[in-house]
Amino acid sequence: MVYYFKSRCGQYTIYMGKDKFENEDLIKYGHPEDVWFHVDDLSSAHVYLRMKPDMTLDDITEDLLLDCSALVKANSIVGCKKSEVYVVYTRWKNLKKTSQMVDGQVGFHRPENVRRTKVEKNNTIVRQIEKSKEERHPDLYAEQQERLRKIQQQKKEQYKIAQKKKQLKKIEADQEREARSYDRLFNPQNMTAVSDQKATVDSSAAEEYEDDFF
Repeated sequence: MVYYFKSRCGQYTIYMGKDKFENEDLIKYGHPEDVWFHVDDLSSAHVYLRMKPDMTLDDITEDLLLDCSALVKANSIVGCKKSEVYVVYTRWKNLKKTSQMVDGQVGFHRPENVRRTKVEKNNTIVRQIEKSKEERHPDLYAEQQERLRKIQQQKKEQYKIAQKKKQLKKIEADQEREARSYDRLFNPQNMTAVSDQKATVDSSAAEEYEDDFF
């Protein structure tokens, strides 16, 4: 079972597993847009934020960060009793899982990409978020594969568009080069007037006549 919530602004989905076993599936079948949250140095739920495509960690607003941090704090057996705790968060794709790790335990491919924030106890915000709580039994694997398929399709379409732009740019460059070459053929500096040609012919003919006469 997975619990789904809506952020206070209603534009983002926040979700978490019921227990450590479901956390394993969430770790395995996340989406590239997902951000993972956990109370630092304490046991807690694994809370995920599903960002919009092309968003980065820098695009997470303070209110949205507070929603996720407050919810993960409230779902920590020890952390929920403290006045404040630190919460760590990173992109789902940065989570690292090895066979030696117990259920729910994770590491990071790049620890430097893990961020840390302090959150104070805020029951008001938690209650607002929990009003939107839904329990579902999703096919996480199928959802992940569908999302990856769409991403791959988008990349193919973007590649086609880029290739088409590249071809059009080449055609325009060829046409411009051909136009410059055509203009050089009719450059006044490379042309001889008909009158000049006639004068040259007449002059040569006169000289030949004079030579023959003498």
